[in-house]
Amino acid sequence: MKYDFIIVGAGFAGCVLAERIANDMGKKVLVIEKRKHWGGNCYDMIDSHGILIHNYGPHIFHTIKKNVWNYLTGFTEWYYYQHKVLGYIDGQYVPIPFNLNSLHQSFPKNTAQELEEKLVKKFGMGNKIPILQLKDAGGELKFLADYIYEKVFLNYTMKQWDCKPNEIDESVTGRVPVHISRDDRYFQDIYQGMPSNGYSNIFEKMLSHDNIHLLLNTNASDIIEIRDRDVYMMGEKFGGVFIYTGPIDHLFKYKYGKLPYRSLKLDFEYLPQQQYQPVGTVNYPNDYDFTRITEFKHLTGQKVEGTTILKEYSQPYDPEIKGRDIPYYIISKPENLELYKKYKNEVDRLNKTILVGRLAEYKYYNMDDIIARSLEIFENDIEK
Repeated sequence: MKYDFIIVGAGFAGCVLAERIANDMGKKVLVIEKRKHWGGNCYDMIDSHGILIHNYGPHIFHTIKKNVWNYLTGFTEWYYYQHKVLGYIDGQYVPIPFNLNSLHQSFPKNTAQELEEKLVKKFGMGNKIPILQLKDAGGELKFLADYIYEKVFLNYTMKQWDCKPNEIDESVTGRVPVHISRDDRYFQDIYQGMPSNGYSNIFEKMLSHDNIHLLLNTNASDIIEIRDRDVYMMGEKFGGVFIYTGPIDHLFKYKYGKLPYRSLKLDFEYLPQQQYQPVGTVNYPNDYDFTRITEFKHLTGQKVEGTTILKEYSQPYDPEIKGRDIPYYIISKPENLELYKKYKNEVDRLNKTILVGRLAEYKYYNMDDIIARSLEIFENDIEK
């Protein structure tokens, strides 16, 4: 079969583009995926105890983008879930991100009230302040910032990233700021929810078109080759558009070296009890080796006997070592971004090649961001 497009990767980026190309343009698409399933790290399934779990860690959908919400709603109904996270700090559960409720749980009443008044006066009610900015505030707020930094951010960041917060990009530390509010929700986006039948069902519907041919359990490097400025498939020059969503360094056989990532060790455990913890996710910044525990029944609203939890351990990434070979998070440091630019320059030389996704662009994307990015690329770079 002759294809108009080849897409490497069947995560959100690849599947959204394949769906749009097939349904909106009527073109033929080959999607190549090295795993045995579609969905990338958003893949979910029913475990042996009848509980819907997220195989690669929790994915909670939230967005302020109406077009993204409407697009996904075409493939799923929603369980309207509002995510809450607690941090286990000094033997008690404290709302995360750290907010005014966390403040009053952590300090005596008079001290907490004084600190709240200073926070509101300095930054305004309802605002979100990156921890490193709060540390520069001075006075008693510097005392508060040091407390939050030590109890909430420092050890968690070192476990997660193997470095201190001030050693990584602000786009990372800024993802969980201090909230000057009493809103305990982890996200405040207008659209929040979980797909009623799971994420895998969404991907199945996206790919269910006669113009889409899916190759699972296939390493793209076994059939795709880069020669000079062109892409070859099975030894023949490909004349269509090549869309790559995988690790950009792998595409060029690590010629400039390997881009660093953090990986995860995931331990699932079934417990014969109705509930393990009070909310969907509890962070453990200072105690234990794992970073957090997720209980999936909170996320999905399932009514089923027993419960399944997931403990996450951050670990170094190595594409050559089984169990460490999944790149979950980019490490946004200047030297890593410079290395990425070398690979990006190689891609810029290629004919009819598009990069999209966190691995291809070496950029952190939330789910809604990558869907928005994929829709934008389709509208601006493909459909036209």
